Amino acid sequence: MIYTKSSKYDTAFVKENMMGPNSMKIIEELAESLNLEKDMRVLDLGCGKGLTSIFLAKEYGVTVFATDLWISATENYERIKSMGLEDKIIPIHAEAHDLPFAQEYFDVAISVDAYHYFGIEEDYLTNHFAPLVKKGGQIAVAVPGLKKEFTDGVPAELQPYWFDDMNFYSCDWWYKLWKNSDSVRIEECKELKCLEEAWQDWLSCDNDYARRDIGMMKAEGGNYFNLVSIVATKSLSEKSVMHVEKSQ
Repeated sequence: MIYTKSSKYDTAFVKENMMGPNSMKIIEELAESLNLEKDMRVLDLGCGKGLTSIFLAKEYGVTVFATDLWISATENYERIKSMGLEDKIIPIHAEAHDLPFAQEYFDVAISVDAYHYFGIEEDYLTNHFAPLVKKGGQIAVAVPGLKKEFTDGVPAELQPYWFDDMNFYSCDWWYKLWKNSDSVRIEECKELKCLEEAWQDWLSCDNDYARRDIGMMKAEGGNYFNLVSIVATKSLSEKSVMHVEKSQ
């Protein structure tokens, strides 16, 4: 895949504001599965320093509610203003279980490289995320994941880099979790193609966390990790029939 949209942005600006694998490339690929139209209201949950929000506002003309816990709304507002997007992006500081939005307020809700920190709870999608989206609206998540589950524990070569709350899971794991919710109809669950590029962009950043991850990715050697995406439609009724196209 050629990332024509994200490649337009200043490389130094993008690298300065990355907090993990290049979220602009991830959202560019994820957005191909979304029906985004000008002036739609989009929730960007776990937006970090706002790269995904900036991308969506610039490329699609949507109004984005850039919501994060770790980065303050004031800090993100300064970045938003620097891009001339203060009329298209609203910065919000909030915790994922206490979101200050009306139910069915958003046309689309997305979360890139953040949902695995809170969305692994069995009822999170049903009780916290899906209720904010209009019936028939889309919900899309992209997270670091695994090609397949570690059935015999974390491989020895990864153990020096592993910590308990990494929450990396396979496509199958995420599909099964979302399948249990009556709130959504799953449209696709797949591996994203931008894995290598997104990680390489991150590892080249002048960032202590990126430098820490260099050893992990070298040890991983392309054998275990992927980027999982899952896209669903908010159910028109709680008992709607599930349908999925799943690819590996």
